[in-house]
Amino acid sequence: MKVVNLHHEEKKLIEHALNNNRHAQHQLYSQFAPKMLSVCRQYVKDLQQAEDVMITGFMKVFTNLKNFEHKGSFEGWIRKIMINESISFIRAKKEVKFMEDESFFEDSHNSIESQLLLDDIQFLIDNLPEGYKMVFNLYVIEGFKHQEIAQMLGITEGTSKSQLSRAREMLQTQIQRLKNYSYGTE
Repeated sequence: MKVVNLHHEEKKLIEHALNNNRHAQHQLYSQFAPKMLSVCRQYVKDLQQAEDVMITGFMKVFTNLKNFEHKGSFEGWIRKIMINESISFIRAKKEVKFMEDESFFEDSHNSIESQLLLDDIQFLIDNLPEGYKMVFNLYVIEGFKHQEIAQMLGITEGTSKSQLSRAREMLQTQIQRLKNYSYGTE
């Protein structure tokens, strides 16, 4: 049985892409595009706009490939670019409003019902106000801390906590409505 060192192969592919090898760039794009479209789609509601954001993000990936230091995963590095590109896109649309409110509810870790389909959950997240959605995605899905989110979005840590709390509250209300509707009680 032959063992292939995937990290070594990825490193060679990155080196070839750095030398403007279009085939290597295409391979990297093909390998990571599906996951990165999913990342962009978490922030950008419209699929075509999410694709545009992803393509712009990949342009930045290839432009800044020389800055990748092979510390941590390459996928993580690309993911961060996609998140930043998505946030920039949303900011440019000027549809984000953060309510400056230092009071927040403590995080309640109620799990989302397993019976909900992924599409249902994405639909509910998409319908959150943009500020709530960004903080929710950054905290819950990406795993950033409130301090990091505050720096990324130019808000206070308290505002980040408040946005997350309100997003969770709205999602729980919507989930309850879906459950009531499916049980015929609403």
